Amino acid sequence: MDSPILVAYGTKHGGTAEIAEKIGQVLREAGLRADVHPADRVSDLTSYEAVVLGSGVYIGRWRKEAMTFLKANEEMLAERPVWLFSSGPTGEGDAVELTDGWRFPKALQPIADRIGPRDVAVFHGVLDAKKMNFIEKWMIKKVEAPLGDFRDWDAITSWAEAIADALKEEGLASGT
Repeated sequence: MDSPILVAYGTKHGGTAEIAEKIGQVLREAGLRADVHPADRVSDLTSYEAVVLGSGVYIGRWRKEAMTFLKANEEMLAERPVWLFSSGPTGEGDAVELTDGWRFPKALQPIADRIGPRDVAVFHGVLDAKKMNFIEKWMIKKVEAPLGDFRDWDAITSWAEAIADALKEEGLASGT
């Protein structure tokens, strides 16, 4: 098959979009076709052989557009290989440890269980005070979240390479 892989995402200030773009780039460099789109701009999964879906995390929740995508496409996602990722924790150290073991929004876990994702990853995020409104700055200060870009591009690249390897190994995706 020559069907592309969809990398869809929900983002507020663009940090998760940049992670999704990197994942798409790595998949393409591995010889696969990959489309990268905001989750709210994808209306049909029919032409996609596999899906990578991610979202920025705010107060333990995915962005609305990513949640809506997951819920609306549950049946089709259950029929293809799916990988899920979240971006959000800032600071040094293991991203899952920084979130006290949080890996995926609890409210969405039943849907994820039915879909059966191949992997669920949590990546460090980015907090740029210049892109935040007053309320966001107040909340960040209140929870003492470190500002800055803590994304681990090597970890993101390795994860995307593992996706490419899995798809190629299973013959589920062919190159361009």
